[in-house]
Amino acid sequence: MSTPDLAAHLEQAIRSRRSIRGLTGPPLDAAEVESLVALALTAPAPHHTQPWRFAEVSQPRRDALATAMGAAWRADLEHDGVPEATIERLLTRSRAQIEGAPTLLLGCLVADGLNHYEDDRRARAEWSLATHSFGAALQNILLTASARGLAAYWISAPVYAQPQVRAALDLDESWQPQAFVALGHPDASYTPFDRPTPELGVHFVRR
Repeated sequence: MSTPDLAAHLEQAIRSRRSIRGLTGPPLDAAEVESLVALALTAPAPHHTQPWRFAEVSQPRRDALATAMGAAWRADLEHDGVPEATIERLLTRSRAQIEGAPTLLLGCLVADGLNHYEDDRRARAEWSLATHSFGAALQNILLTASARGLAAYWISAPVYAQPQVRAALDLDESWQPQAFVALGHPDASYTPFDRPTPELGVHFVRR
């Protein structure tokens, strides 16, 4: 494929990708999952590191996972004074997302290879480099899934309940959960949200 054709295909893949929350089975097979993760691992990262870890979450693990995360979220919502009816609605939807995804990937970060600084300013900046790279790895998965005709969306809840997620999935203490990617096949009845037209006048300046 020529460079102009490749660029056109890439631009189309980016513009056409949507978060598809209407997922149907069957689950992705092992080769499909491993292929997506392998592409995630090609993302740019600080200092030539690969600070990402991924886990495919099996169905038998999901009940305990959803329960542990729900308890952590309930505590936060109650602290914020959210009405009980709203809490129940949010937790029910969250459990349905975790348990209902045909395939569920968890993405985590580790500090392997990152520079260590004693001062908080540079330590926080260094960790932000890893989180930037996780976003790039996540986008690789989402774009590839879309281009392959799969349905996918990401769920940010794990970053708010890292100890609970690690415990429920028996993960190493160094793994810092960031997000789920729910994957499956698109439900024909689901209509994704339209993406707003980019407003460069709001989001872009020259200096």
